[in-house]
Amino acid sequence: STRNFPCKMSQLPLKSPLASPVSEGTNSRVESLDNLSMDSFWLEVENIKQSAEAEQEECSLADVKTQEEGEAEAEWLQDAGLSDLLGDRASENDNIVLLSTLTKTQAAAVQRRLDTYSRSRRRKNKHPVRDVRDIFGVVGSEESAAEKEESSPDQLWHNLRTSNVQRKTQDYSCTVRNPGKEEVFNMDVAYSEQAAVLLKGSFLSESRKLKDGNALTKFKIPKGRLGVTRIGDLSAQDMKKIPTLALIELTALCDILGFELKRNKAAKLKATEKRLFGVPLHTLLENDQKLLPNTKVPLLLQALLSCLEKRGLETEGILRVSGSQTRIKSLEQKLERDFYNGLFRWDEVHQNDVSGLLKRFIRELPAPLLTAEYLPAFAAVQNIPDLKQRLQALNLLILILPEPNRNTLKALLEFLSKVVARENNNKMNLWNVSTVMAPNLFMHKGLPNKIPEGKEKQLAEGAADVVRMMIHYQDLLWTVSSFLVAQVRKLNESNSKRYQFCDKRIKNLLRKIHADKDKVEKNQAEPSKIVKVHASLLLKDSLEVHLNNATRVADVLRQFQKHLCQNGWNIVNTVNLLKCNNSMECTNLLLYEVGGNIGERCLDPDTYLLDLYQINPRAEWIIKQNPSYPRVF
Repeated sequence: STRNFPCKMSQLPLKSPLASPVSEGTNSRVESLDNLSMDSFWLEVENIKQSAEAEQEECSLADVKTQEEGEAEAEWLQDAGLSDLLGDRASENDNIVLLSTLTKTQAAAVQRRLDTYSRSRRRKNKHPVRDVRDIFGVVGSEESAAEKEESSPDQLWHNLRTSNVQRKTQDYSCTVRNPGKEEVFNMDVAYSEQAAVLLKGSFLSESRKLKDGNALTKFKIPKGRLGVTRIGDLSAQDMKKIPTLALIELTALCDILGFELKRNKAAKLKATEKRLFGVPLHTLLENDQKLLPNTKVPLLLQALLSCLEKRGLETEGILRVSGSQTRIKSLEQKLERDFYNGLFRWDEVHQNDVSGLLKRFIRELPAPLLTAEYLPAFAAVQNIPDLKQRLQALNLLILILPEPNRNTLKALLEFLSKVVARENNNKMNLWNVSTVMAPNLFMHKGLPNKIPEGKEKQLAEGAADVVRMMIHYQDLLWTVSSFLVAQVRKLNESNSKRYQFCDKRIKNLLRKIHADKDKVEKNQAEPSKIVKVHASLLLKDSLEVHLNNATRVADVLRQFQKHLCQNGWNIVNTVNLLKCNNSMECTNLLLYEVGGNIGERCLDPDTYLLDLYQINPRAEWIIKQNPSYPRVF
């Protein structure tokens, strides 16, 4: 028998014998979840099913069609910003710039998909696509045949994967994690490069028997000299480059781990006459921004979350206890009619009905909140044996999400964290919340699928565990890795001054990039520097700051704050500054890096500015008011 799921919780198929220990680790982790109650999950599934049957809803998302051979690779290359490689006379410059930023594992991932696409095209008797190596010219005679084979991205991937096949099984022995111990989460080195190294040794596994979220492994992101970058710290211009880089890195990571990254083909959405429920996120935001510019999360969702935060966090069983389906449907109609004119009375709505509206809003989106393309990838994260690598994959998936989806998901997860924080009153711990919300995120009426007998429990628990990770580790997941920021800098540098590529192979290209980095490091011996910091909203004149190896952003902000209080400075408007004990709050001010090899970046208070100057000497530094504070200028 099969259970009919209106969702697609597909697994990533294993591709090689190397992945068999991973499969065993996955099964043992799933078995360790036996003691966790899934009653809330299946109850939520039944509620969703009854709601859909009562309304006889039809799919608002076209059925996902199976892609032909080579079609998935072509779509991947387009999404990865490498569509020009599919033509025979396309412009090379943009591709060369992007390729120049890739690590060895990332370059290997690109080459593998080009090779697959090329083979499929030849089978169809179509013009063959160009090889990445053609861009860099014909191999010179000075390179030996062995060196040529070793330097090829495809051979590199083969070496990384097959060099470990001959190893004994004990090389993949799992060391059990200590849940109470804090571990380092390295974001300086590409995740795929870290995975390639780990494959030569052993990986850590954690027990997933614990319901207590406080017992989950704690991770700490070590702050390098350049500080930590959060989503939202980068300009929109720079953030547009991140999804492309994250997709290439996620693919490289899956290649190393032995999983195939399955993506659904994007489907066309059907139009709806509604204004709130069942409306695409981008359409909702366009309408909301007409009323309130710069809106990043739909106003309806904000209202639902605000209502629940004010009166529902203490309600026992909130989210789990279902409201009346009849009342919820009636409330939806009232919201469609009265929400935008301000006539809807939130104080008259029962909290369980509001939570029902919240879940209904998520389910009714024409495309899943996690997107139709990447919903299978989110669901398949459960199959990765190592917790840290599961979080690495989730971090990349969240960076790939469109901005409206990512912002909406973050608002939802922040609310769910508040629900968990009130567990003593509402009796909803982290696992309870995760099991209730998983069906609403991973089940979608536009993606029907049948789950084979015996797989229901495994997939359900896996989906709930993914939601649990997103709630518990959201601060980590909403961080932009340092290696991705470095790649963005390289892209910006190459776009501003066209990089002269004389290398004839990717190996030589990577050597040149590393040599350039060495030159930069040699130039970093300058012990001090005097720079100017601008704050046009606060001062007519710029502030000169003396930098040394110990100068941090927090130090400059304190220095700026001190000078504001001294006589002789031409303060534009001191009345409007937020004050605390007759002095300006340091947290009210932020320092931004603007220009050079970055569009704009809000700096971590622990960023060492002399190091930053040496990385980006052409940037300007500007002090601005923290946007999270009441703005009065």
